[in-house]
Amino acid sequence: MSSAGEGLSRPLPEQVRLNVVDLAAQVLGSMPAALVPPPLRNIAKFDPRKRAKLGSAPIAAQLENDKEFREAVAEAVEKGWPELAASLAEGTVPPAADPVVVAAAAYLMRPPGWPDMVEAARADLEQVAAAAEGNAQEQTVTRLREQLAAQKSSSKEEIERVREQLKAARAENADLRRKLHDARERAKAADHRATELDHEAHAALESKAAASGALEAELRRLKERLADVERQLEASRRAAREGRSIEDARIRVLLDALQDASAGLRRELALPTTIHRPADSVVGASAEGSGVRVPARALADDDPQLLDQILALPQVHLIIDGYNVTKTGYGTLTLADQRARLMTALAGLVAQTRIEVTVVFDGAELNSHVAVNAPRGVRVIFSPHGQIADDMIRQLVRAEPAGRAVAVVSSDREVADSVRKMSARPVSSALLLRRLGRA
Repeated sequence: MSSAGEGLSRPLPEQVRLNVVDLAAQVLGSMPAALVPPPLRNIAKFDPRKRAKLGSAPIAAQLENDKEFREAVAEAVEKGWPELAASLAEGTVPPAADPVVVAAAAYLMRPPGWPDMVEAARADLEQVAAAAEGNAQEQTVTRLREQLAAQKSSSKEEIERVREQLKAARAENADLRRKLHDARERAKAADHRATELDHEAHAALESKAAASGALEAELRRLKERLADVERQLEASRRAAREGRSIEDARIRVLLDALQDASAGLRRELALPTTIHRPADSVVGASAEGSGVRVPARALADDDPQLLDQILALPQVHLIIDGYNVTKTGYGTLTLADQRARLMTALAGLVAQTRIEVTVVFDGAELNSHVAVNAPRGVRVIFSPHGQIADDMIRQLVRAEPAGRAVAVVSSDREVADSVRKMSARPVSSALLLRRLGRA
């Protein structure tokens, strides 16, 4: 932590800096949300144990540059250590006080002469560190001397033991040499016999190879041809099955969407029952005045009515970026709890609207299969290894037939821009969370 312009020529000692940041982190967690400095609002949401560690640099910078925040922390210090605060305000340092606490309180409260108090604490800490280092060196030298003496004693005993082993090894070596000579003679005889047998076996193998070589070559050629034919046949069958299945699914979804859209159009164009003749409508219009009906305005991406209108479209397909929604709405939960909570909320939405819903989770980092209790009508997909959820979402949009209504729920701008180019309607995660809250 630098203090240029505030009276210190050097940064705070590391122990003092850590103490100041820890005090500020505690105060930050208890401050009202409206009073939390904007740069620290995200850090204030951290777990108390992680706030000082993960937000150390931003907290230190805010203390240095934000006088009001520093004074709020100093006020907490005055309440926690009133006697120490009173002494520092009078310009005196209690002799028995911890130098780290004194320096931290002086830095925050800024009493008269506070830079001298910090420098005095720095000198005390350096003196304590030097003394501790000297004691550690003395202890190390003593321990090494003891280890050297023990090593010398152990070495003498080891030398005597090795000498005894050497004598026994020499005697055993002489006996082994005699046995080795006998074994060599037997090995020579066995090697001569093995050479004769090897010649005989080689001749037999050559004869057998000459007889079966042509047959094996022909058999390999036939097997390769059979394998090629089987692979081509299986590829043709798979292509036929997949192509037929995908085309059938696309045609059926498109027909359902067209059927629902035509039914809605018939309802929208139905004439009022009070009009019996075309001329009656002209009379009615003249009687009511010559006003012009203003078309409905286009809805913005954050308009609460946008999602309701999308869900009312016939055969709409709602594709959801799972973790983008859960981390926006309840990111403090574990990933398993986030998935369970989203599935519970979507069950009510599907029951009300009867729409098709697909939720895509990023599964690239998963080491094993994850079981998800998906409600009826909700399809759950984890992206495979090497592929992110964003790519799966784009693949799902491309799979839909042209003309079907598709909406993608994600606050990722890159995802929103890409699916908009594919004629899908992007929807922010906040709108879906608001709609689920109403459901």
